[in-house]
Amino acid sequence: MPEPRTWQLAAGSAVLGLALAAGAAGAAGPWDSGQRKAERARAVLADDRGGAHHAGPPAAPRRPAPAPSAPGVLRALDAGTRPAAPGTTKQTTRTGDLAAVLVPLLADPGLGPLRTASVVDTTTGRQLYGEGAATPMTPASTVKIATAAAALSALGPDHRIATTTVAAPDGRTVTLVGGGDPTLDRTRLKALADATARALKARGTTTPVRLTYDTSLYTGPTLHPIGPNENLAPVTALMTDEGRLDGSRSGPAPRTADPAGATATAFADLLRKAGVTVQGTPAPGKAPKPPKAAGATGTADDKTEGHDQATGEDRATAAGPKTAAPLARTESAPLADLVERTLTHSDNDLAEALARQTALARRQPASFAGAGKAVHDELARLRLPLAGARFADGSGLDRDDRVSAALLTGILTRAADPARPALRPVLTGLPVGGFSGTLAGRFDTGPAVSGAGLVRAKTGTLTGVNTLAGTVVTADGRLLAFAFLAGRTTSPYTAQPALDRLSAALAPPR
Repeated sequence: MPEPRTWQLAAGSAVLGLALAAGAAGAAGPWDSGQRKAERARAVLADDRGGAHHAGPPAAPRRPAPAPSAPGVLRALDAGTRPAAPGTTKQTTRTGDLAAVLVPLLADPGLGPLRTASVVDTTTGRQLYGEGAATPMTPASTVKIATAAAALSALGPDHRIATTTVAAPDGRTVTLVGGGDPTLDRTRLKALADATARALKARGTTTPVRLTYDTSLYTGPTLHPIGPNENLAPVTALMTDEGRLDGSRSGPAPRTADPAGATATAFADLLRKAGVTVQGTPAPGKAPKPPKAAGATGTADDKTEGHDQATGEDRATAAGPKTAAPLARTESAPLADLVERTLTHSDNDLAEALARQTALARRQPASFAGAGKAVHDELARLRLPLAGARFADGSGLDRDDRVSAALLTGILTRAADPARPALRPVLTGLPVGGFSGTLAGRFDTGPAVSGAGLVRAKTGTLTGVNTLAGTVVTADGRLLAFAFLAGRTTSPYTAQPALDRLSAALAPPR
């Protein structure tokens, strides 16, 4: 007899049109059919708790995969009705029926005095239920849905974030240039150092070099308005392992106060081990601009998050010893993977990076303010309801953020649109109720159990703020987007179960 959660998720996968064999469930994780395989290993291991509290064990290594869409899910979501699954009562999506179910649940005292809701049929775009749906609320980490959608819209799912090295015209200075990739780790940093050493040798550099590091891509304050905090490192264009000091991969952790300086110091040591004589200690500096005709020499073509190797080939450079020249580069995983990691693990550092990448794409300053404007403008291009919306940061840690339930369901509806496949990772990155990411420890008691394996949603948790926004497939095969926002809550231990019961009420009866 299968375990209850495995049975529940298999049932959910069948509703989605993505059936999972029992043997595969045991080997690959019971929710494999609902999550892109590129993220599966990491999310299965996670034990995150949501919002600003999202710790989890290290992820298993993986290689990148192309970002697929989710045709199996979308094919199930036609405009017609479907028969109920055997042994279940057909669920209706009529507004009156939904109101009869949701109104009592929304009145739960655990949700505090401020509560808003939106439920939308993503196939038709019709709102099936709303309670203050247009009212801007503090979203906590559900704002990451907006951050992710804006980044995907502005940059596309295949965009990668590069970290590079550049040689000065005299060949005596090497600059490590941050591109804003918080997933850079020591393995990739070593690959970059090795490729840089090979490039210097190819240029005939035999004299000692100085190392500088360039973080000028980002502007404005590096500290989040909440100040030094274990939920977020200083936001800088150059960092390793998100500035973590304890070897963790997600969740709160002690952080270095100077991620860029620490990364440059580690890089200098790696250069020395690769045979390069580095003078003194690394210092901040602006990278010289190489001529446009210059070609790259060495590459660290390592594109897997945290477990990459140097696989690119060295190429002869067209730049002579008297001109600045790019030496080597390493790239992040595709943006689709970064979005999934951001949403599954509520990764604050990645969320801030995605917001700044959006700013750069839209020629805004890569600062908190510039990123907020870029995210707002990009969502406006998607014709989303932005009345009263404010994006003070990309992570949701700032209480000045404001979004409405209607905006969140609008974004999820856009992501489900077959005409917008670039936005699909917003859906595939959502944690699975009772199984992955920030929902791994939820949907395990009482009426909320019916949503285990079927509800996919982003959590949001700040003191006095609890939110949940995501999707569920009904018994008749319709994908519903929902958002429930609660403010002035007294305890997450009463608010979160109330939110879980609300979303589980949309799932097919068992």
